[in-house]
Order: sequence, then structure tokens, then C-alpha cells
Amino acid sequence: MKYAIIQCINGNYSVYSEGITDLANAKTQFHGRCQALWNASDVINATVKIVDERLCRVEGYQEFIAHEPLEE
Repeated sequence: MKYAIIQCINGNYSVYSEGITDLANAKTQFHGRCQALWNASDVINATVKIVDERLCRVEGYQEFIAHEPLEE
């Protein structure tokens, strides 16, 4: 089975990483990506997921990140 980490950041969808064959590696990358997004000042909201080859969420690995918009 191959895994991918998909994301939607401020309404823009993308594949962060794909072709991962080791689930433990996918989990590590998932946590690292979530940490980076929680610390990013330009991220208003984001969703990150680990999905399998059928685009099904793997073991509940999905996180929603939300920040208050910066005041201008």
C-alpha cells in the first residue's frame, strides 16, 4: 500500500508528499507538516490528511488547523 499526505491551506489544495510505502514514515511526515502549519503566521486555516491509494483517510490521521486572521 502507498500513502500520501494531502493538504488544503487557505483554500488551496495540494499533495504534500506521495508514494510513501512505510506508514510510520507517513505518520512522522504528517506530524511534522501539522507542526509547521500550526507555527506558520500566514496560515488562516488548513486541513492535513494521510490517505491511501483509494483516497481513504488512514487510521483517523486528519487535522484541522485554524488561526485568527491577522489584523491589518
